[in-house]
Amino acid sequence: MLSTQERNSEPLWLVIVRLLRWHKPEGRLILMIPALWAVFLAASGKPPLPLVGVIILGTLATSAAGCVVNDLWDRDIDPQVERTRDRPLASRTLSIKVGIVVAIVAMACAAGLAFYLNPLSFWLCVAAVPVILLYPGAKRVFPVPQLVLSIAWGFGVLISWSAVTQNLSPATWLLWGATILWTLGFDTVYAMSDREDDRRIGVNSSALFFGDYASVAIGIFFAGTTIFLAWLGISIHLKLAFWISLVIGTIGWFWQFLQLRKLDLPNSVYGRMFRQNVWIGFILLAGMIIGSF
Repeated sequence: MLSTQERNSEPLWLVIVRLLRWHKPEGRLILMIPALWAVFLAASGKPPLPLVGVIILGTLATSAAGCVVNDLWDRDIDPQVERTRDRPLASRTLSIKVGIVVAIVAMACAAGLAFYLNPLSFWLCVAAVPVILLYPGAKRVFPVPQLVLSIAWGFGVLISWSAVTQNLSPATWLLWGATILWTLGFDTVYAMSDREDDRRIGVNSSALFFGDYASVAIGIFFAGTTIFLAWLGISIHLKLAFWISLVIGTIGWFWQFLQLRKLDLPNSVYGRMFRQNVWIGFILLAGMIIGSF
């Protein structure tokens, strides 16, 4: 936790870095991963490098905008949560006006990159905007707000796949389904660290919705991810490297499920499991790329 003196002496650029969460790259990477899955699989492992660059920059800009919008929505809630009370808007280190300007700049960058894409991908980008903007409000009215986040994550698959093929095939929807379930799994893990604060404040989360069965729900989500990815691998004839990566990922998810069955885990464990999913995602990406040849 930052002291008042540390916050006051922090340079503006570093405060904005914290606002965009660039000091915590795992959250940015885990959004990028499904988009990279899609662009490499749609291109049989050989997408145009400029397109890969656009996808990477687009996910960074989109996640930056999403973080700022989330913090603008939650600027009065975040101070009441241990994990989020030091965020720049929550701690009043940055003003609302600066937050809005940063969000507009990030969205403008994402919009500029979207013009590089074909019409279908561009309009999918447009369709994703309301989901991104409304997700932070979902926790106030919807019992499983992580589902809204998962749909936002799923747009990365649809946009990236269609950027290569200019259409959405059955394989696209298998990868989309895997992404939805994977996101529900790892974000429910992440939400478990905030359960007491969320319950006290009165906001919703999948961790609270599933209650004592949260670990079972996470296990089902991860099992569903494995099934969808296996179905995808069969349908597009991915080779051995993909199946090895899927076995590694499945073992990782099963180990997490077993750990989550334990009572009274420290909150740090949930953050560590979230970061482990970044590694699992990249292992699967490597398997998809090598297995496409």
